Amino acid sequence: MEVVREKLEQSLKNITKYKWLLDTYILDFYLDDHWSKLPKNWQNDLENISLENLAELLLDEGLDHQVKWPEELMDLQQELRKLCISRAPKNQPKDSFPCILLEHPKMKHMFLKRVKPKKQHEITRMAEICALSHRETPVDFIVDFGAGVGHLARILGYGYGLRVCCFEMQPDLNQQATEIDLKLEFMAEKHLPSDEIKHFRRPVHLTQRLESDTQPELFLSSIRNALELKTDQFRFGIIGLHPCGNLGPTLMRMFLGCPQARFLNFVGCCYQKMTTQVTHPREKVHGYPLSRFLQDKPEFQLSYEAREVSCHAMEVYRDRLRAGDYEYLRIHSLRAAAERIIVQQIPDLRHCALRNVKYSHGMTFHQKPFRELALKLWTVDF
Repeated sequence: MEVVREKLEQSLKNITKYKWLLDTYILDFYLDDHWSKLPKNWQNDLENISLENLAELLLDEGLDHQVKWPEELMDLQQELRKLCISRAPKNQPKDSFPCILLEHPKMKHMFLKRVKPKKQHEITRMAEICALSHRETPVDFIVDFGAGVGHLARILGYGYGLRVCCFEMQPDLNQQATEIDLKLEFMAEKHLPSDEIKHFRRPVHLTQRLESDTQPELFLSSIRNALELKTDQFRFGIIGLHPCGNLGPTLMRMFLGCPQARFLNFVGCCYQKMTTQVTHPREKVHGYPLSRFLQDKPEFQLSYEAREVSCHAMEVYRDRLRAGDYEYLRIHSLRAAAERIIVQQIPDLRHCALRNVKYSHGMTFHQKPFRELALKLWTVDF
């Protein structure tokens, strides 16, 4: 624990020193002229470094000394290598527990229809982890928070035969989830023998929002009512695939506050949406930081921009830079250019959300889709 605290202390020093860099928002690259904020010697050296070599900044190894890097940047990269937690799994799972129905030619599409490959991987991997957790730590049911249309719960309920209670605050998504459940059961009766569907457990979909200050007693009461349980003598696991913002920290608090909770599996996202003492001073409970050690440090606060940076997988940028695949990265530059146009015309629409525009390889800013990007600001509601 002492080692962790020392690393946190040093990390805070680096955050304070490079706050000017950490708080830059890529959307404002042209608007705020971020390049000019770099020290002059950084600018001189970086201008002569190829894009492929820039990928070295995101590697675990040291920088290529044949390339002239700014000395301070080299020191920073070396310091970060010491402080960062490895992103590679320390212990590979010994057991595998694949869902057989995901390989069935007639049934597999019912589980992952209209789901992108990346999300398919995440759902199936999380489902397997949850099934293994249940095997090692048996529970009566699993509670899936932010369940959406129930892709994960469906694999657990129909694929692994586990009882699942889904918490989702949007009633429309719960309605869709129930409809997909029924379609899956219809397809199963049509294509599977009866002995292969007897383990099916239809997920229970509950329309409810879990707030940061929701008390465990209220949460447990909702579960009892949804599953028609008569007592508190039950055990459950808590899971969440991409719980947004404060929901991740809330799941951790709920796990600690409920003695019936036996395991917790979740992968958080949208850290920039977490509340802080600065952004929400009137609230008693915040999403960041959770650590009492950090709460006692005056410099612990991270800006929206700094927390947003943590949502991006640096491996994606590293691999695209090394492969010379710059087109996918150009979109950031084009969006920043559009932001400058928008703010010059209507300053009140700075950082407003715009509708997505489909991007294709080789597209220029002046082609139709990006003209539409600037024009669509007129459709944004104030």
